[in-house]
Amino acid sequence: MVCPRCIKVVTAVLEGASLKVQDIQLGKASVEGQLTEQQLQAIRIALQSEGFLLIDDKKQQLVAAIKNIVVETVHYSELDEMKENFSTLLAGKLQKDYHYLSSLFSEMEGITIEQYIIQQKIERVKELLDYNELSLSEISYKLGYSSVAHLSGQFKKVTGLTPSQYKQLKTPGRIPLDKL
Repeated sequence: MVCPRCIKVVTAVLEGASLKVQDIQLGKASVEGQLTEQQLQAIRIALQSEGFLLIDDKKQQLVAAIKNIVVETVHYSELDEMKENFSTLLAGKLQKDYHYLSSLFSEMEGITIEQYIIQQKIERVKELLDYNELSLSEISYKLGYSSVAHLSGQFKKVTGLTPSQYKQLKTPGRIPLDKL
């Protein structure tokens, strides 16, 4: 789950299975009582029909938690107000050594956490460019880049286009967050 709408869909699936939801957050849901294997399979199928996977492997859960923290931070927080770097944030929120998290993420995803963060930031830049409400300088500041040149360089490296070229496209080239 990577957005508030995802939480609503998962809540509906769980309640549709007559389960009492105790807590639901990005990437994690707790229900009352113990689930039978039959209930678990029914939930797995219902979630798959909505485009979600039920993750029950501890390592996969940890990678999903890393992704959720990154998405939540990049897309729903003010990065210019971040008082700590991502490595400290992830280690603190997940109560794990960052080197372990980094190795696990790279092993399971085939990219580094830093590359994933950059992908998310570039998607956020695309979104803000599509809205056309902020200048590139304002976007750069908002997303915590050291300069417009740094943002532009990273944007071109990831997309093959400069931010100006991207803005001139008639069809937005955004990638759904759950596909990154």
